[in-house]
Amino acid sequence: MPGAVTFPSLPQGVTMASLARRLSPPALPHNIPVPSLPSLPSMPRGLLLRRTATMPNVSNAEWRMVRECFGVLDHQPSSGLCGCCWALRPRFKRLVDNIFPEDPEDGLVQANMEKLTFFALSAPEKLDRIAAYLSERLTRELNRHRYGYVCIAMEAMEQLLLACHCQSINLLVESFLSTLRLLLEADKPHLHILATNSFVKFANIEEDTPSYHRSYDFFVSRFSQMCHSKHEDIDVQNRTRVSGIKGLQGVVRKTVDDELQVNIWEPCHMEQIVPALLVNLEQHTHAESGSPAEQTEVCFRELFSRAAYGHINNAIRPVLMHLDVHNLWEGRTFAVRCFQIIMFSIQSQHSHLVIQQLLGHLDANSRSSASVRAGIVEVLSEAAIIEATGSVGPTVLEVFNTLLRQLRQSVDYQLTGYHDSAGQLRTSSEGEELVQEVVIRTIGSFANMLPVYQRSEVMLFIMGKIPVPGIYPALGSPTTGFEGSRMIQVMLLKSLLQVSQRYENSNLLVALPSSFLQPLLSFTLMEDPEIRLLVLFILTSLIDRHRNRHTLSFSVGLTASSLKMKEDHSSRQDVLFMRKHAQHLYRHIYLACKEENNAQSHYEALFTLLAVITVELCNDEVLVDLIRVVLALQELALSKQEGFSTLNRCGVHALCAAFFRLLAQLGPPPPFQHYIRQVIDTRKGNSPYLLPDVFSDSTKLPEEELKVDEACLFVQTQICEALAGSSYHTHVERFNILYTPQLTDDERLTKRKSVGDIVSLQLDPQISPQLPRKPQMEQITFETLKNAIDNRESEEEEVRKRRKLVEKFQTAPFEEIAAECGARASLLQSKLDHVFELIICPPPSPSGTVLSRSTPLHEMKFPDLCVY
Repeated sequence: MPGAVTFPSLPQGVTMASLARRLSPPALPHNIPVPSLPSLPSMPRGLLLRRTATMPNVSNAEWRMVRECFGVLDHQPSSGLCGCCWALRPRFKRLVDNIFPEDPEDGLVQANMEKLTFFALSAPEKLDRIAAYLSERLTRELNRHRYGYVCIAMEAMEQLLLACHCQSINLLVESFLSTLRLLLEADKPHLHILATNSFVKFANIEEDTPSYHRSYDFFVSRFSQMCHSKHEDIDVQNRTRVSGIKGLQGVVRKTVDDELQVNIWEPCHMEQIVPALLVNLEQHTHAESGSPAEQTEVCFRELFSRAAYGHINNAIRPVLMHLDVHNLWEGRTFAVRCFQIIMFSIQSQHSHLVIQQLLGHLDANSRSSASVRAGIVEVLSEAAIIEATGSVGPTVLEVFNTLLRQLRQSVDYQLTGYHDSAGQLRTSSEGEELVQEVVIRTIGSFANMLPVYQRSEVMLFIMGKIPVPGIYPALGSPTTGFEGSRMIQVMLLKSLLQVSQRYENSNLLVALPSSFLQPLLSFTLMEDPEIRLLVLFILTSLIDRHRNRHTLSFSVGLTASSLKMKEDHSSRQDVLFMRKHAQHLYRHIYLACKEENNAQSHYEALFTLLAVITVELCNDEVLVDLIRVVLALQELALSKQEGFSTLNRCGVHALCAAFFRLLAQLGPPPPFQHYIRQVIDTRKGNSPYLLPDVFSDSTKLPEEELKVDEACLFVQTQICEALAGSSYHTHVERFNILYTPQLTDDERLTKRKSVGDIVSLQLDPQISPQLPRKPQMEQITFETLKNAIDNRESEEEEVRKRRKLVEKFQTAPFEEIAAECGARASLLQSKLDHVFELIICPPPSPSGTVLSRSTPLHEMKFPDLCVY
């Protein structure tokens, strides 16, 4: 047999045979029985036998070999020579064993760890075995409660993970994750924190190759459970919660970008992750450094920032459920904060999905208490403000439709006193008023972020929802009746006012189309003073493009220097708008002043509207028309046929004084300014109740019937003389025609009894408006029609007029000629209307009563087969 083989791992000169001879006991006689020795337990690690007391004849190298054999028997009991002898064990196991120090407090042996790392990088096929052996060592130390070596094993696995960026890293991961599961299943908080920190480091590693068989369900569940920790020690509780939040953040970061990993956006996972985050965000309002609230907000933002289009709904739904279960809508502070974080974190092109989720949730809670509905709408309002892309998705009108439906339901609940269909859950008027206020403010918030063209559509949409008798369907429920329709009218007009307050436009033809302006003006004929006041505010907001309405005050001391004036003349669009709609505006302003239940706020709103029209749309023609309208209002206040109170008459006079005082500062010639100042000074001395101070407590009204001296009135002839020689002189002839509002079909929309009284107002300048006029029952002949058109003037006067007309067409501008032709057409139309009224009046019946005809004769529809 050849000589013994010398192993390179043994000391020089020492062979297995010599070692066996030296360690073997002396031979015993055959007749002496050998007692069986009891099996000794393995020696604890770190406990060494002293060399002098045990084997004094063994050299240092030989004793080191013995000590290492004890270590092998201690950590790896196995049968066979390789299990008993450390030198015959695989190299990766020897390298792993060498990284553990004798004392765990010394930490990882870095020199040996570098050798293990180099070996793993040189032989990546051994990574799975290295990881399995490390996991085995860690499990053994964990079972023996030797937590120092557990930390060393975890540190070694982390270093191997960070160093092995290759395709074989998957060989390490399975053992690594199984080890983390063992640590998380233990009942020691410090082990949970250790495992979480290791998982976070693993989550930050970008792998080159995908994995098809990993599962993170356990980690999601365990980290979520850590977020709900209720440990007795507050410090341990906070550290455990922070670790759980970091673990969830690591799971999201590891899985969100890998399509082959588990889908973390599934409802089963989101229902665990989101509530765990919200609990910490709710209980820790003060986000100190390192607190659970701070880490929760970071994780929450990262979660929603990584959400794709198809994942938004799954992420938002648990938030809504959590707020419902814990009744967090009522406080509104936490709910608003949550959705502020979501809206700031989510991708801007996906923001409308959050809005749609909130709208759907609002519909689902339409039967909830007022505080819950108000909280949801408040969150909607804040989300709309944050959403800055200029659109709330493809269903813009559906958003407003939902809000208007909630507004209508709130009105029904307020009038019935119950917020359920069965009539069991009571509600309060204060709560419903809060809901209505929040809904109106939210409508304004949504509209303010829309482009201009969409705001016009929204205003038309809201206008179409306002119940008008005879035109639009009433939105009130059958149980609320007329009061419900009136309240809905008020609420929708307030919503319209919210939209119009920040509406910026340069073209009034677009901002106030006929389809919107005509229904809006019809509300100035309503009996409800609140509705009329809202309409005046809306008109002022839309016309006031320089935002002067906030600086205009209802007084004679207002100076034009505080106003923002337009730099150029009226644009072509403004001129077209006034030619098309000016008469309608003037007429409704005139009729609004006739209302008996007007208050100070109404006269202030009327003054503001007239002032805004003067500043924004005024030219020579418009200025003359405005003066005519204000003079007609003065005549209205002087007439005795109207059932005005003294306060209302004084209010109209004050309106005229404030308007002329402002107009005198905007550019008319100095004689006009001097005349206006003179009249106002006279009023201050003799009749202070004819000025805007009439509504103050210090001004006393006359006890008897109101009588106004001529010196305190604005006289038409004096105004004409004051405007002589200026650019307004070409329109002075129009002052000779007393302004009287034209009769249209708007009164029929409101079904008011007082509207029929306006029929007596005609545009015939020869008939005084102070005298009541009744329909005349006279026979219509050819002469009547001829007299209505021909004024029977003399031939000389006719020649003079023709000559003047020719000169005017040769020298006057086109705008002036067009305006005069339009006025003549209106005059002719009014006379024809008067003739038709005489035609359609039915003859008296034999009983003496007048038969009323439901449809006028000239509006009757005849069959197609009718013979003409």
